[in-house]
Amino acid sequence: MVTEQQKIDEVVKLLSKSKSVFFITGAGISAESGLPTYRGLGGLYNGKLTDEGMPVEEALSGLTLERQPEITWKYLSEIERNCRKATFNRAHKIIVEAEEVFKRVWVFTQNIDGFHHAAGSKNIIDIHGNMHNLYCRDCGFKLTVKDYSNLEIPPHCQKCEGIMRPDVVFFGEYLPPEKLKILQRELSSGFDIYFSIGTTSVFPYIQQPMIYAKSKGKPTIEINPSDTEISSIVDIKISNTAVNALDNIWSKFLKTNK
Repeated sequence: MVTEQQKIDEVVKLLSKSKSVFFITGAGISAESGLPTYRGLGGLYNGKLTDEGMPVEEALSGLTLERQPEITWKYLSEIERNCRKATFNRAHKIIVEAEEVFKRVWVFTQNIDGFHHAAGSKNIIDIHGNMHNLYCRDCGFKLTVKDYSNLEIPPHCQKCEGIMRPDVVFFGEYLPPEKLKILQRELSSGFDIYFSIGTTSVFPYIQQPMIYAKSKGKPTIEINPSDTEISSIVDIKISNTAVNALDNIWSKFLKTNK
């Protein structure tokens, strides 16, 4: 049986031969910052309906935002308030440090917490958006906020008094086409190695880069304590948390490539 250390050694060898790296990240990378998910282990809404008697997915849907924005904003602000003291962790910073070593690094994230931006990553495709960026549905006015503590709920536009919304993809909404174009452009250019970190990969568009990499014969690595939709197809599966696994990989890589 291959040990975790042997897997890490193999990843280090692969990285040592690489010039470009593609990272896919999900909730698992931010969970170690103390960030609660709305469902899952430690989730805010495990097995619960909202006060209005609807699943949280319905409360956080584009349709509810359109018809009853006060409901969507109520639960969005509750999630933000529970996340407010959290920030990026060592795993996010290692990805930033990788940008200084490799010629080309891109991050494709499902997370809306903005931690990759805050940590300093430059090339980010935040496919579900960033909860700190707001815009007016009526006039397009844009606003970036550190948190929601000074916002009225729901917030109104400073220019036209319309309802503001976060620049995120709610349930039932389409993915932003401009970000999908960037994703396809970068995947078409190809990468030497591909990582999937802290995501269950249930969505086809999250699985697709790893499947594409396999079709091109490029090494694929998954870091996740649990088995996921792609665990059976990746070349190397490391069953550990993002911080532990990346820290071990990066420490050995730096020692090996002094």
